[in-house]
Amino acid sequence: MVNKNGRFSGEAFVLFAGNMHAENALLRDRQNIGRRYVEVFRCKKQDYYQAIAAEMRESQGFEHDHHHHSSPPPQAHRPPKRTQNKDHLEYTETLKLRGLPFSVNKSDIIKFFGGDYNLTDEKVCIGYRSDGKATGEAYVEFSSPEEAKSAMCKDNMMIGSRYIELFPSTQDEAKRADYRPKK
Repeated sequence: MVNKNGRFSGEAFVLFAGNMHAENALLRDRQNIGRRYVEVFRCKKQDYYQAIAAEMRESQGFEHDHHHHSSPPPQAHRPPKRTQNKDHLEYTETLKLRGLPFSVNKSDIIKFFGGDYNLTDEKVCIGYRSDGKATGEAYVEFSSPEEAKSAMCKDNMMIGSRYIELFPSTQDEAKRADYRPKK
């Protein structure tokens, strides 16, 4: 799927010839394609048709409201969020962010969480590969596990045109990752 600017949204629909092929695809949920993490959802053909129709309306300039959506536009046509299981996870003061735009900086992440948290640059670690390119992941340290859990309300919200996923994590996990401060 592409947004109205012709940029890929990171989402796709696949129609399979048979049920067995669809079931095999569902086994690839939460795996990687290259360096990208992929979530696979079952959906109905109607969801596909609605997303395509919405994409066509956007590309022709017939948006149903004055907001700019990335594809697939209406939230009602997105697969269900997977946040319900995250309520029962054990929290520390650290959250992992995934799906970040590669151009994101620390102040973008601090703004994403808003003024409710006393975040500073020192509390944000953005991931970079050995060649210096961003990984699309970061870790953020909050003042308490309760504050980190409260910040989960931002799960699946957007920075730019990207849906950002949040996960409970640990400082040890952040240290094991290759995270250097962005200059």
